[in-house]
Amino acid sequence: MSKQDLEASMQKSVEATQRMFNTIRTGRANSSLLDRISVEYYGADTPLKSLATLTTPDSQTIQIQPFDMGALASIEKAIAMSELGFTPNNDGKLIRINVPPLTEERRKEFCKLASKYAEEGKVALRNIRRDAIDKIKKQEKDGDFSEDQSHDEQDSVQKTLDKYIGILEKHLAEKEADILKV
Repeated sequence: MSKQDLEASMQKSVEATQRMFNTIRTGRANSSLLDRISVEYYGADTPLKSLATLTTPDSQTIQIQPFDMGALASIEKAIAMSELGFTPNNDGKLIRINVPPLTEERRKEFCKLASKYAEEGKVALRNIRRDAIDKIKKQEKDGDFSEDQSHDEQDSVQKTLDKYIGILEKHLAEKEADILKV
């Protein structure tokens, strides 16, 4: 595995964790909160953002404008059934969701969730490191690397891992600060 491949794999892992962070609620309305919602549309589970325009007219409201008015009831049901705890308001043309301010208890729960996502991201990064080191050891065994080259390559992989774990920690700290901001 080349250094570029290793960096690219680790970068993708960090980006996936960042996308998970974006689905965690902060005190403000944000359309990415609805990214994980799927709506049953003509018998198929379809992502909400494929069925409607999502906007945030103010800091406490998410507005959903369906492309097909026939999907309005299905969208409303999917939001109501989601684990987000939102109550959608349907006026026949739009669905509005009021995002209430977070309680201290909910903020702490969301920080724990962010930590869980960060830990999953770290596990993914460690798995990438393990695979890279296994390849290096195999190359050493096959005679492609000397013992010193193998150790140098393994050290390089570890330094790359440390760099990306640091990036992940930074993203986690930013997300926690955003969640706890009143």
